[in-house]
Amino acid sequence: MAVVIGDAPLTRHQVVQVARFDAPVALSPVALERIDAAREVIDGLAADASPHYGISTGFGALANTSIAPADRTRLQQSLIRSHAASSGEAVEREVVRGLMLLRLQTLATGRTGIRRATAELYAAMLNAGVAPVVGEYGSLGCSGDLAPLSHVALAAMGEGVVELRGELMDASTALERAGLTPVVLAEKEGLALVNGTDGMLAMLCLALADLDKLLDTADLAAAMSVEGLLGTDAPFAAELMALRPHPGQAESAANIAALLAGSPIVASHKGPEDTRVQDAYSLRCAPQVHGTARDTAAHAARVAEIELASAIDNPVVLPDGRVVSNGNFHGAPVAAVLDFLAISIADVASMSERRSDRFLDPARSYGLPPFLAHDPGVDSGLMIAQYTQAGIVSELKRLATPASVDSIPSSAMQEDHVSMGWGAARKLRRAVDGLGRVLAIEVMTAARGIELRDDPAGPRTGAVVEGLRREVPGIGPDRFLARDIEASVAFTVGGGALIAAGLLRHAESWSPAADAAADAADTAADDTDTRT
Repeated sequence: MAVVIGDAPLTRHQVVQVARFDAPVALSPVALERIDAAREVIDGLAADASPHYGISTGFGALANTSIAPADRTRLQQSLIRSHAASSGEAVEREVVRGLMLLRLQTLATGRTGIRRATAELYAAMLNAGVAPVVGEYGSLGCSGDLAPLSHVALAAMGEGVVELRGELMDASTALERAGLTPVVLAEKEGLALVNGTDGMLAMLCLALADLDKLLDTADLAAAMSVEGLLGTDAPFAAELMALRPHPGQAESAANIAALLAGSPIVASHKGPEDTRVQDAYSLRCAPQVHGTARDTAAHAARVAEIELASAIDNPVVLPDGRVVSNGNFHGAPVAAVLDFLAISIADVASMSERRSDRFLDPARSYGLPPFLAHDPGVDSGLMIAQYTQAGIVSELKRLATPASVDSIPSSAMQEDHVSMGWGAARKLRRAVDGLGRVLAIEVMTAARGIELRDDPAGPRTGAVVEGLRREVPGIGPDRFLARDIEASVAFTVGGGALIAAGLLRHAESWSPAADAAADAADTAADDTDTRT
């Protein structure tokens, strides 16, 4: 079913479905009416003898330069060609589709003055799978994501390079193959296509979808580590969480407690014979750290929802017909939460690495062999897996340095303060990837530790170990460890661990195939309950 644009603000779920899973889009009739009405205003101003910014003048520092009617099409084309100035590796296809979708949503508000045909071309490009190639560098996050959005507009003009069905080609060729006609931009359209925070917002929506899964995965990994390291589940009691009622903390504690319920390993060391008073912080304080990340993500989601309900352009066409310059294109609100998320991700990953390290040290693992090795001394076990975690965590700490505190003036000091939100989003994507890898190594390590205990795992953590073993062999002589790590990443980040543990609750961030797998797992669990 197509995602309808124009009747209501897009949801984060819809952004992910279009950007990542190629859901089709359609402009609503109401949106087309709004577009037509705003265009009438722009056409009227274009015929006015007085200069109007972006319609009959230059841009940025050249805003006081009047442009003759005969030169205005060339003005729009020149704007797009000159601003399509990105460099570096191409950003991911899902990011490009996301920023195209979000720009189209703003066009559908009737606040930009775009023509109907131009908006319809963007929708058609999305549906045909035409993805312009956008370099990683070029956006300062103010005025919006100018360079990335300009590459998209350039492709709509039939210029530049795009990807279509996995093949790179000229935009003109791709449009022809898709049966689409390039647009010839009219007054105001160049500005309307490039003045937005759409790239950084798309990356925020995608990151939040990933974190929906990864923060549950962090709780799962922590529960497995508590179990495998003979920790106690006592600190996760709801009555203790109520004494400090942060919602994220309570949710993580409830997850960990539920995952440990019924564990013979946890039950095996309850009683006076266990002389330990308290577990290490990395075990006992997992809800506090994971919960902080959850609350940070919840705040970022609220910012994303406000942005998704916004119409960002400069100038904008107001309901009373006035065309007014503004500063809503500044990326500060999005940039700040992108940085905030990177900080929490580094913290969650750092705690995960500390839990893994405890498994490998016989002085702290309560009876497990050094490095969980099959034959310590001959075998190194998972020694170097922790090195890999440590290397990633170190990078995540560097990535946690905020981008949004930086500003380099541009456009002859007209744009003298910028958000650097695009840069914040790019490093967040790398941070999300790193967190998934760190958690996957913890799951792999904890699974081996659990298997080395005399008592069996609990029903939910045991199901995770069983699922992992279908992808990664258990303890034995050393083997090619990188292959095991990548298999664990695929199982853990890909959702297999959450499905096995019964923690799949954020289906909107999954592909239809993953949803089907989760449904099958639920059905199997129901059948087991019935037989019992």
